[in-house]
Amino acid sequence: MTYNTGSLDMPKTNAAPVEALPLSAENERTGLSVMALREAIRDHVIYSLGRHPSVASKHDFYRALALAVRDRLQHRWAHTVDIYFEKAVKKACYLSAEFLMGPHLGNNIVNLGIEEEVRQAVSELGLNLDELLAQEEEPGLGNGGLGRLAACYLDSLATLERPAIGYGIRYEFGIFDQEIRDGWQSEITDKWLHAGNPWEIEKPETVYRVGFGGHTESWQDEEGRYRVRWVPNEVIKGTAYDTPIQGYRVNTCNTLRLWSAEAAESFDFQAFNTGDYYQAVGKKVRSETLTKVLYPNDEPEIGKRLRLAQQYFFVSCSLQDMLHFLDLAGGQTQSFSRYFAVQLNDTHPSIGVAELMRLLVDERRLDWDEAWTITQDSFGYTNHTLLPEALETWDLPMFGEMLPRHLEIIYEVNRRFLDQVRLRYPGDDARLARMSLIGEAGSKQVRMAHLACVGSHAINGVAALHSELLKGSVLKDFYELWPERFSNKTNGVTPRRFLALANPRLCDLITRSIGESWITHAEQLRQLEPLAEDAAFREAWRAVKQANKQRLADYVRKQTGIELDPSWLFDIQVKRIHEYKRQHLNILYVITLYNRLKRDPKLSIAPRAFIFGGKAAPGYFIAKRIIKLINAVSEAVNNDPDVNKYLRVAFVPNFNVEIAQLIYPAADLSEQISMAGKEASGTGNMKFMLNGALTIGTLDGANVEIREEVGAENFFLFGLTAEEAVRLQQEGYRPYAYIEGNPQLAEVIQLIASGHFSNGDAEVFRPLVDNLCQHDPFLVLADYADYVACQDKVSDVWQDPENWTRMSILNTARAGKFSSDRAIREYCDEIWNVRPVSVTMKDRAEPKQ
Repeated sequence: MTYNTGSLDMPKTNAAPVEALPLSAENERTGLSVMALREAIRDHVIYSLGRHPSVASKHDFYRALALAVRDRLQHRWAHTVDIYFEKAVKKACYLSAEFLMGPHLGNNIVNLGIEEEVRQAVSELGLNLDELLAQEEEPGLGNGGLGRLAACYLDSLATLERPAIGYGIRYEFGIFDQEIRDGWQSEITDKWLHAGNPWEIEKPETVYRVGFGGHTESWQDEEGRYRVRWVPNEVIKGTAYDTPIQGYRVNTCNTLRLWSAEAAESFDFQAFNTGDYYQAVGKKVRSETLTKVLYPNDEPEIGKRLRLAQQYFFVSCSLQDMLHFLDLAGGQTQSFSRYFAVQLNDTHPSIGVAELMRLLVDERRLDWDEAWTITQDSFGYTNHTLLPEALETWDLPMFGEMLPRHLEIIYEVNRRFLDQVRLRYPGDDARLARMSLIGEAGSKQVRMAHLACVGSHAINGVAALHSELLKGSVLKDFYELWPERFSNKTNGVTPRRFLALANPRLCDLITRSIGESWITHAEQLRQLEPLAEDAAFREAWRAVKQANKQRLADYVRKQTGIELDPSWLFDIQVKRIHEYKRQHLNILYVITLYNRLKRDPKLSIAPRAFIFGGKAAPGYFIAKRIIKLINAVSEAVNNDPDVNKYLRVAFVPNFNVEIAQLIYPAADLSEQISMAGKEASGTGNMKFMLNGALTIGTLDGANVEIREEVGAENFFLFGLTAEEAVRLQQEGYRPYAYIEGNPQLAEVIQLIASGHFSNGDAEVFRPLVDNLCQHDPFLVLADYADYVACQDKVSDVWQDPENWTRMSILNTARAGKFSSDRAIREYCDEIWNVRPVSVTMKDRAEPKQ
C-alpha cells in the first residue's frame, strides 16, 4: 500500500461540518459556503474595520476573517444558551487564574469543519490563509501547563457537549515575551491587546462590584439571628469579556468569561474642579492596575497584595455571576449546587469557599449550616503540586486588612472544622496544628489549600503517582480524615489542537488509514498498532516526521541563525525553566558528548540536535543561569568543527502555544527528566507522545502512566524513584561524592567552572556550579550516570530506523488515554454530575452548497 503524506497546511477530514443554514438564509453572518465566507470577510473589512479592501493590510484581513468566523460561533452560542436555559441544565464552572488558549483562528476553523472553504474564500480575495493565521497575537494569559490544561478542558467540554463556562482574568499584559540577548533571558512586555482582540465580546451590562478593606458590622435581624454586614472602603467593578468556545463538529459553543477591573467611579469631578487633576482619575488608574499583569512579582508585599486582590476579584465576580444566572433561571438560592459545579483549578481560586459563604449568609440570608452544605456540594478542588511552598498562604494581618469579612468566615469555618478533628482524633494537638486553616508557625498564615480541602466535596490529583503522593505527603491528614473525597483525574490534552491542527500531515495519514473518529475518540488510535508492522506505512510515517522536522529547522534558522539537519535525531526539552524540571541535567549530557568528541576527533556518534525552549520566572536566579548555560554551550558546540558535524544545540526563544505547534510534531525524543516525585503530571509529555516522539524520563508524574500504556520496551527509563529520592535525601545526600566517584562528571563540572563556556569568566556560572556541588536539591548529580547510560542507549536504538519508527507509531497508537476528552468525562461523570446536552439548530440546515 502506498501512503501519500502530501504537503498540507491544515488537516483534511471527511467529517461533515457543523450544520449549515438553508440556502435561502445563507448570508454573510452565518453561511458556511465559500461565497458567504468571502463576502463576510469583505464586509467586515469595510463595515467593522472601516477600511477599504484595496488598502487593507494583512492584519486587517486577519481581523475581518476572525470576525467572520466569530459570527458563525456566535450563531451556535446563541442556540447553546437557549438550550441551557430551556432545560435548566447543570453547568461546570471552571475557575482558573490562567487560560493559555493559544491562537484562536486555526482552532475554530478546524472545529467548524470549514478549512477548505476558508482557504478558498481567502484565495479568491487574493490572500493566503497561512499568512493571515500568522497575524494573530497569541494571548499570553497563562504561565504554562496550568493555563494550557484549562484551555484543553474547555475544548473538550464543548466537544463532548457538556454545559460549561470558564472563568478567569482578562490580563491586559500577559506572560512576558522572551528575547535572548547575549545568551541571557530578557523580558519584554506582552502587549497582546495592542491591536485589539477580535475574539472577545465586551459585556458592559455584565458588571459586578467587588469590595476590599473596610470593616464589618454585626446586628440581629428581625428574627433575632446574628448577622454581619461588610462595609468595604474600596469598591472595584468587574466587567465581563466573553470568548466563544466552539466544540469539534458539534453545535455546542460554550463561553470563556474573563473579568476586567474598572473603578466604580472612574472620574472624580469634584477633584477635577478643585484643580486636583491626578486625583480626578486616580481611582480609575488604581482600579485598572488590578488586572493589568499576569502574576505580579509577589516577593514584595505590594506584589502579594495585588495577587491576592486579583484572585479574590475574579472569584467574586464569577460567583456573583452564577447567582445572577440562577436568578434568571428562576432557581432558588438553595438550589445553587444543583445548577453549578464549581471547580478550583489549583489553590489560586480557593478564596471562593469563603466568598460563596459570604454571599449566601450575608447577602442571601441563609443559615450557616445550610450555606455550608451548599458550598461543599458545589466546590471541587484540583491540586497541581507536591511542592509545599507552592500551596499558597497569605500573611494573616495583610489578609485581614484586605478581606476582613472573609477572615471572620475562615475563623468560623476553622473553629467548626477543628471541632470535627478533635472528635475524630482526641488529644492529637499536633494534628490540629497541621490541619488548621491558620498556620501558627512563625508569623500567622491563612492556608488556602486547607481552605479548599475543607470547603470541597471532592479533591483530586492530576496523575496516578501524584494522587498517591498527595495522600501520603502534603494532604495526608485530610486524606486520613476524608478518604472518600480523594480521587485521581490524570491530565489530558486535546487531540484537535495538538495533532489535527498542529500536525496536519500526520492527521491526514492517520485518517486515511483508520478513519476520522479518533479525533473525538482517541482510544481508536489503537487501530494503528498493526500498521507498525507495515513497511510502507512506516516509510510514510518517517516522511511525515521528516517534513515536520524540516519545518521546525526552517523556523529555528530564521529565529536563531542555527542550522539543524532534519535527518538528525531531534532531542527536545521545552517547558518552564525550573530546577526540578532539570534542564541542567540535559545540558550536562550535551557537555559530556562535547568532551568525548574533543578528546577523540575520530569518534563517530549518532548525530543529534538538542533543542530547548521555555521561560524562567523573572526573579528566578538559578533558572536564568541555566538558560545562559544552554546558550553558552550552544555557541561553543555550534561553532566547533570538531563537534558540530555530530552535535547542534538550539534554544528557541519565547516558547508559547503557537511555537509548540511547530515543535511537538518534529520531536524524535521527548525529555521528561524531572526529579521523581516533583512533577504533578505534566502535559507536554502527552503532546510529544501523541505526535510520535519517544520519551526519555523518570518515573515522575504522568510518565508512569505513559510507560504503562506504551510499554516499557518503548520508553527510555532512568533515574531514582520517588521513594529512593526521598530516602537518599533523608539519609544525607552528598552531591560532591558523585563527582568524586565519576571522572566523566567531574570533567563536565570542571569545564563549566573553569569558564570554558563563558569566555574565561569563572564567575558567570559559579552560582550554578556551587548549587550543584554543595546542595543539588533536585538530585541532578545522583541521576547523572544513569541518564548518560540511558541516552547512550537512545543513540543505539536510533541507528535502527525501522525499529525506531515502530516505537514511534506505537507511542501515538497508545496515547488515547491522555486525551482531555477522557479526563473531562471523568470529571463530569464522577465529580460534577454534568450531563451531555445536545444543541440542535432551530433553523436546521441543509448540507453546504
